[in-house]
Amino acid sequence: MSQVDTPVTQVFIGLGSNMKEPLIQLKSAATALRDTHGLSNIVFSSVYQTEPMGPADQPDYFNAVAQCETTLSADHLLDQTQLIENRAGRIRDRRWGPRSLDLDLLLYGQQIINTFRLTVPHAGIAERSFVLYPLADLAPSLDIPGKGKLSDLLDRCPQRGISRLQSSL
Repeated sequence: MSQVDTPVTQVFIGLGSNMKEPLIQLKSAATALRDTHGLSNIVFSSVYQTEPMGPADQPDYFNAVAQCETTLSADHLLDQTQLIENRAGRIRDRRWGPRSLDLDLLLYGQQIINTFRLTVPHAGIAERSFVLYPLADLAPSLDIPGKGKLSDLLDRCPQRGISRLQSSL
């Protein structure tokens, strides 16, 4: 697949892990994102510990969000994040099951993308505390395309089952 460069776009990427020392997984992912050609000006939210969204028979998750600029197309950025996941041993065997690393393209500028491979803003973004609270660390006045103001979404998304850790990436 050839890389298609685009103008600089602000993006937000969700990071999550609940296996194989999750905090170490997130720190490794942060390093891999910093080393990814086409990504720049990367900043990370605080790390949050959250209850699993899916089956309860798994450990809590550690979640964070990265804000960065990219010259990569959305599809190429997806390829890069999946490569990072695969290198971390990501196995996709159970929906909402435990994972060594999950990187989700949450927002790609103000674009709304709905293809076979990619949905942006990320599906469910408006209801997921483990995404909204880290996003608010980085961009509290953010307007999420097709969803509304982040502050309004936070008002409707209780902060139960989520706690901010002092650790940062």
